[in-house]
Amino acid sequence: MTRILIAEDSGPPRLALERTLTNWGYQVVSCRDGACAWEELLKSDAPRLAILDWMMPGYSGPEICSMLRARQQEPYTYILLLTAKNEKEDLVEGMESGADDYIVKPWDHHELRVRVRAGLRILNLQDELVTAREAIREQAMRDSLTGIWNRRSIHDALAREQSRSSREGIPVGVIMLDIDHFKSVNDNYGHLTGDSVLQESARRLLSSVRPYDSVGRYGGEEFLVVLPGCDDLGVQSRAEGMRAAIGGRPMIIGGHSLKVTASFGVTVFNPVQQIDGSHLIRVADDALYEAKRGGRNRVVFRAAVQTPQVSTLAR
Repeated sequence: MTRILIAEDSGPPRLALERTLTNWGYQVVSCRDGACAWEELLKSDAPRLAILDWMMPGYSGPEICSMLRARQQEPYTYILLLTAKNEKEDLVEGMESGADDYIVKPWDHHELRVRVRAGLRILNLQDELVTAREAIREQAMRDSLTGIWNRRSIHDALAREQSRSSREGIPVGVIMLDIDHFKSVNDNYGHLTGDSVLQESARRLLSSVRPYDSVGRYGGEEFLVVLPGCDDLGVQSRAEGMRAAIGGRPMIIGGHSLKVTASFGVTVFNPVQQIDGSHLIRVADDALYEAKRGGRNRVVFRAAVQTPQVSTLAR
């Protein structure tokens, strides 16, 4: 049921509004002054449409409009000002404060119904726009093939976890992995099969991590995994679990049973170190290539060592 906030300091008009809106099927949140209305509008479940009297104790209708618009909060609140003023200058003042529409007292039932319905239509359109915007934003953050985070997003996830690590004093595990002999999959079975291998690898990786871990496609057949709270032993154990998840059983793709494995390079960010994300990724990447040179389908750990800072005065 749609909820509507009304704020009117005069009892009979407020009761009439309550009765009318309730008869039309709306749930009414009623306030006797501007302070109460402002308190209701600050709540997380505040009504999306408000009918505010122009002159009230506490805050006036235009004052509430100005304060609400200054917050630039979402979802949007549609505001109707209820006023006895009908001078053009007064109405312009009300609209400039952030009101969406107004109703002149004494209000007419038909006019009120039309203006409320118009406000609700605008709110519905606003919700559709927000949903579309969020879908576009989400799409821009995802790898189009696998659906996991793309390179930029996984970089951002690592930066966020490093920042949180520095605040809370917890380590962050970093894993770089690469699908072994992936070129031969494309050469022998075609690129569509190769795409399916990447998709299944991503799915198996996601099934082996915690809900708050981050998995991203770093490029080609490489993946980057960020594991908050994992120390040296923890990140190696988690990497072994991912290695088993990918290579523990064949991938059945296009009628072919493919034995797919991956090599893993792992490291850990410790909050006492001043190491940026790019350096951590290089360390994990070096460990990955060591795993490749060592025969593939294995996990190699390498400690992230803080690079010394060279003073410009000493150069």
